Amino acid sequence: MRPLEGITVLDLTRVLSGPYCTMLLADMGARVIKIEQPGKGDDTRAWGPPFLEGESAYFLSINRNKESITLDFKHSEGRAILRQLLSKSDVLVENFRPGTLAKLGFDYKTLAARYPRLIYCSVSGFGQTGPRRNEPGYDAVIQAEGGLMSITGAPDGPPFRLGVAIADIVSGMFAAYGVSMALFARERTGRGQEVDVAMLDSVAALLTYQAGNYFASDQVPARLGNRHPSIVPYETFAASDGDFVLAVGTDEQWRRFRGVAALPDDPRFATNRQRVTRYDEVRPFVADALRAQPRRYWIDRLTAAGVPCGSVRNLKELFEDPQMDAREMIARIEAHAAASARPAHRRGAGAGSRHQRGRHRRPSPAERDLTAWKPPTSANSSSARSSGPSAAAPSGASATTKPRRPSRAS
Repeated sequence: MRPLEGITVLDLTRVLSGPYCTMLLADMGARVIKIEQPGKGDDTRAWGPPFLEGESAYFLSINRNKESITLDFKHSEGRAILRQLLSKSDVLVENFRPGTLAKLGFDYKTLAARYPRLIYCSVSGFGQTGPRRNEPGYDAVIQAEGGLMSITGAPDGPPFRLGVAIADIVSGMFAAYGVSMALFARERTGRGQEVDVAMLDSVAALLTYQAGNYFASDQVPARLGNRHPSIVPYETFAASDGDFVLAVGTDEQWRRFRGVAALPDDPRFATNRQRVTRYDEVRPFVADALRAQPRRYWIDRLTAAGVPCGSVRNLKELFEDPQMDAREMIARIEAHAAASARPAHRRGAGAGSRHQRGRHRRPSPAERDLTAWKPPTSANSSSARSSGPSAAAPSGASATTKPRRPSRAS
C-alpha cells in the first residue's frame, strides 16, 4: 500500500512547479485529478520538440500517474462541478497568480469555511504576501532574482542559469513536503490548512552555505566556476582524455588522494583551511599530476582508495549506467495507446524510501483524449470532459463528475 492511497488531490496547476508537486503525490499513491483549460490543456503540451506520437516530452515527464479533465470554472456550471470535486477531495494544489482564484470564490478562506478538512496549497513566484506578491514568476527569472545565477558560471564569464528548471522543481518538492506535513497535522487536529510556497523563498532556501558565508563575512559570494568556496580540492580537473570531478572533503581523503597521485606530503596543504587559503598554489599542484593519466585510471584507483570522484557524463552515459536500473530510476511504459507501434517511452521514476518507492500506475493523460469545453446550449449541456476517448461528461451543475483513466496500450 502506498502512503497516500485514499487521498484525492485536485490539481489546478500547469507548467512545472505545481505539476511536479502533484506528480510526487501521485507517485506515492494519491489520486490526482488534473484540471486543464478547454481547447488548450496545460501550457507544456505545446512545448517542444521533441514530441512522442504528438505528445510533448516535457509534458509527459511531469504528469504521470494522473487523471485529467478539461473544465472552465469561469463559467457557473464549471464552478458547480469544481465544488463537487472539492467536496470529495483532500487536497487542492494551484499555481495561479495570487488573487486570481479569490475573484471566483475559490480562495483558501472561502473554501476552508465550506471544506474545513481541505489542504489548500498555493505555489507562486513570490508568495501570497509581500509587496511583490502579484508579480509572475518563471524559473529563469527566479534563478536570477534568487541569487543562483550570480554564483553560477566562470569567474570571468557571465552568470548562467542551471541546466534544469531548478527553481520550479525545488518549489514543487517543497510544496509536496508541505502538503504531506499538512496531511499529517490533519490526522491530529482534524482540520486542513493553507500551504503557501513561493519560488523565490524556495531558491533562497537552497543557498544554504553560500548565504551562511555571506552573513558570516559580509562578503558577496562570487562565481567560482566548478570550485567550492570552502573545500579544496573540490572541482573538475582535466585528465589526459577529458574532465572528471575530484571531491576531497576531508583531510583523511586528502592523504589518500596524495598516495594515489604520488604527491609529496607538503605541510602547506595539510589541512583544508590551508588548502582553501592557498588555493592558487594547490590547484596547479593537483592539476599537473592528474593530466598524466586518463579518467578511468584515476577514477578506478581513487574510488578504490575511498576518494570521491566521478566522470563528467552526458545523459546517454547516465541512463546506460546499470546503477539506474538497479535503483529502479527508469520506468518503461507506453505514453498512451498510440505508442504501441514505437519503443516504450522512458522516464525517471520517483524517489522514495526503501519500502515506499514511487510507482508508475498510469501514463500521462494524452492530449488527443481531451475534449474541448463549449458554452452550454441547454440545461443538460456539459461543462467538463474527461481524458479518454469515450468518457461521458457530467451534465448540468448537479451532476457528479468521474474522471476516466487515460487509455493504455493493449
